[in-house]
Amino acid sequence: MGQRTKNTENIIAVNKKATYDYFILEKIEAGIVLEGWEVKGIRDLKVQLKEAYVKINKGDVILIGSNITPPPYINNNTIKNSSRTRKLLLNQKEINVLVGKVQKEGLTLVPLSLYWKNNKVKLKIGLAKGKKKFDKRQSEKNKDWAIEKNRIAKTKLKNN
Repeated sequence: MGQRTKNTENIIAVNKKATYDYFILEKIEAGIVLEGWEVKGIRDLKVQLKEAYVKINKGDVILIGSNITPPPYINNNTIKNSSRTRKLLLNQKEINVLVGKVQKEGLTLVPLSLYWKNNKVKLKIGLAKGKKKFDKRQSEKNKDWAIEKNRIAKTKLKNN
């Protein structure tokens, strides 16, 4: 078997689309309720958060649209649904704060990343505000300029 490099940050999956489409105002760490085969799929890094979103439903915070592909060695009888809704584990106080901010301020909850912490799977949720088209263009320009600045700095260092 191929040797996997050790990931020091223990990040499993990142939702890059979230930072492109939203301004992230606040980040919250949440636990996630998983079944056994889902944990095995996560260990094989077969997770996708791109189309996922977080919703508050009857006092529960749930993750909708994330896809965990089961590993090939799992019995097909145990697999129910690879893109099922998964409950997120937060304190009631944290849930109440999120409900208030989502309802009053019109903010959105977005999954940012899935990672390991003390042998438990955690999900980083972002309290976000949507970007307009011109905001996306401006952040793209800033990103391109930062890359160009680094490129110029490297060439100046090489010439000196």
